[in-house]
Amino acid sequence: MEDEMKVKDTTANPAPLGLMGFGMTTVLLNLHNAGLFALGSMILAMGIFYGGLAQIIAGIMEWKKGNTFGTTAFTSYGLFWLSFVGIFIIPGMGIGIDGPETGGLVAYLTMWGIFTGMMFFGTLKTNRALQTVFLSLTVLFFLLAIAVATGDKTIHTIAGYEGIFCGFSAIYTALAQVINEANGRIIFPLRPVE
Repeated sequence: MEDEMKVKDTTANPAPLGLMGFGMTTVLLNLHNAGLFALGSMILAMGIFYGGLAQIIAGIMEWKKGNTFGTTAFTSYGLFWLSFVGIFIIPGMGIGIDGPETGGLVAYLTMWGIFTGMMFFGTLKTNRALQTVFLSLTVLFFLLAIAVATGDKTIHTIAGYEGIFCGFSAIYTALAQVINEANGRIIFPLRPVE
């Protein structure tokens, strides 16, 4: 009787939306970190709308599906992007609040690195693609924290290129899910953990 009462979930998979919002915004920010162009409104707008709001929406959709990991990851990283943008725009709003001191920014990046490292453990039974996203993001946060703490431009540039890799790994993971589902077969492998 209990099996007959279960309702089949026919809602779409929200993970590709969240992964694309994260991935594309991460690539764009890290093209800046790699020194290819200045930080401007394009990156901040992506941080608000695609990196921020789209991931929060994906996190809420994961909650509806009962996916605690997806809810925590997408909602947290969506709010990361909004807070990241806030770090840049709040000081310019004329309300007497300065940008973070070096130590504060190092603490911010370190906390996100610790959180991401712990979330990586949640990927160990999923697939290699998602593991790559979380492991490379952990490395990225710590590289950025070291770059800010030391003021070393070479480490900052290295972090930028590592972040580009991280962002593209998320884009691959998202598009593989979309394309595989749309075609009803595996075209882009995600290498499940065995």
